[in-house]
Amino acid sequence: MPLLEQGPQQGGRPDLVHVELTLNHSELFRAECRRLILDTDKACKRMQDEDNKRLDQRVRDVGFLKKEQELRLEQIIQETDALITLQDRVMKALEACKEPLRVTNLCLEERIRRVLSERLHDDVDRELLKEREVSEGVMSLLQRVTEQISEQIRLNRSAKYQLEQDLKEKAEAQHIDDSCAIMTTTSIRNLQRSKDKTAALSSLAVSLGQWENMSEINISKVEKQKANSQSLRALVESVLEQTLADMQKQFQATTAAFQLNIQDIKSAKSLMEEKMPKIQSEISSQQKMRQDLRAAIAENEQFLGLAQARLALRKQRPGKERCHDAAQTQLLADVQRLTAHINKLHEDVAQSVEQERRLLRCQVELQENISVKASSLYIDEVVCLQHREPVSIHNF
Repeated sequence: MPLLEQGPQQGGRPDLVHVELTLNHSELFRAECRRLILDTDKACKRMQDEDNKRLDQRVRDVGFLKKEQELRLEQIIQETDALITLQDRVMKALEACKEPLRVTNLCLEERIRRVLSERLHDDVDRELLKEREVSEGVMSLLQRVTEQISEQIRLNRSAKYQLEQDLKEKAEAQHIDDSCAIMTTTSIRNLQRSKDKTAALSSLAVSLGQWENMSEINISKVEKQKANSQSLRALVESVLEQTLADMQKQFQATTAAFQLNIQDIKSAKSLMEEKMPKIQSEISSQQKMRQDLRAAIAENEQFLGLAQARLALRKQRPGKERCHDAAQTQLLADVQRLTAHINKLHEDVAQSVEQERRLLRCQVELQENISVKASSLYIDEVVCLQHREPVSIHNF
């Protein structure tokens, strides 16, 4: 039996050996406890230092990634704002195309109302139809561009939302790790609540690789949408520039066709107006000529009457004096000539009347054509040309 288990007394007196052994054993135990306390204290401090270092490193890692995400977030916000501004420009350009298209259709409708003889499919009509086709094509293109921009804005905002959620979670995690880093044994509060949260989130834990991968995915999405957005903006800028150039070029071509046609109408109208006084003067001349012809007829009829009276009187000569002398021959010839002259003068009077009718018809036709040209000139120069305004670069 060990000495410690022996009875305290042997033969009625204390077992000093046993007492000594007990004292030694107690001192050894106390020394072991002090050493254990020192070792555990050192171990706790070492673990706390290591934990603090790891927490600090984690906070720096999260902070670094958070800064990267904040930079990408700022970039995607700026890019989305630029897209919204560009979309406003496109909508403004689309709205600016409506009035020129309305004027083009108005010009086509007004020109259809011209007199039938003037209702030709001329260069102006062809250029107006091209202009309408260009305007409608530009409006259709700008509408599709607007829809593309809207879709890209939606994608940008979706990527922005996911990045904001990630940043929100990282900010919360960084705050928790910061709190953990400054936490001490004397500052522990709501420990049970923290344990409850930890227990609740333990099933959602992810590996470090998964954590980094998810963050990289969000950054990649933002980078992708930013690149797509920049490409779209460059494309839209090019489209706006090209469509404006196309519309201005066609506008100039149509305006040139209008101006040339107006010059032709003015020239034709001017020629007709120049002819009008000549025709009116010629009508007056014909009327005066007929008066002269009738006066000549009357005069020749008087001479014819004289010659016929002489011939009738000479028939009363005595029989042997009724010879066919030179005077008789001359009188007969005079009667024939005067009769021919009078007949010719009557024919000329009839021809003069016919000439006057023709001149009057020409006068009426000229007046009608001048009126038609004036109407066409009003349509092209006043109704159409004065209402036409080029699409301004300020609207694009």
